[in-house]
Amino acid sequence: MNTAVLIIVMIAVAYLLGSISSAILVCRLKGLPDPRSKGSKNPGATNVLRIGGVWAAALVFFFDMLKGALPAYGAYLLGIHGIWLGVIAISACLGHMFPLFFDFKGGKGVATALGAMAPISYMAVSLMGTWLLVVLLTRYSSLAAIVTCLLAPLYTLWFDDRFTLPVTMLSALIIWRHKDNIRRLFNGEESKMFRRKKNG
Repeated sequence: MNTAVLIIVMIAVAYLLGSISSAILVCRLKGLPDPRSKGSKNPGATNVLRIGGVWAAALVFFFDMLKGALPAYGAYLLGIHGIWLGVIAISACLGHMFPLFFDFKGGKGVATALGAMAPISYMAVSLMGTWLLVVLLTRYSSLAAIVTCLLAPLYTLWFDDRFTLPVTMLSALIIWRHKDNIRRLFNGEESKMFRRKKNG
């Protein structure tokens, strides 16, 4: 297959995979409320954690990562490199953010982006470790996502600098998607992921 045609096909496949909303499907299967109508109204793992618990959120997180990892890693195996890997990964995230199958109302794309970056050596451990550390320290899921995306290009530069440009493109998209969260963080209005229990 011609390289240009292959790239176009992979962009389309990535978008369609991204458009499969794990949060909405898991909530339907478990008889939970539509995540677009409850909590933060964001169809992502964090909101599903609030309305459905740990296991439902874990399923959403896993499948959201998978739909980012499959097209990105598949494109790499098919010989697509450089900026086009970033475009394919971004297409998966755009599918998650604006899903064709769910009225174009999607999530922030964090887990999908993490999945797209994860096949890079040691990236999954670094990204997940950073996200978890910031969440434990601050209890803000959005801040954890923003910090992780800011550091992702630096991790890539260290582990495998061939992918620095596509990872930077992907990180910029996720940070842009969090612009409302950034405003709320500055104004002290952002909701925390969980609250610490008071003693006694």
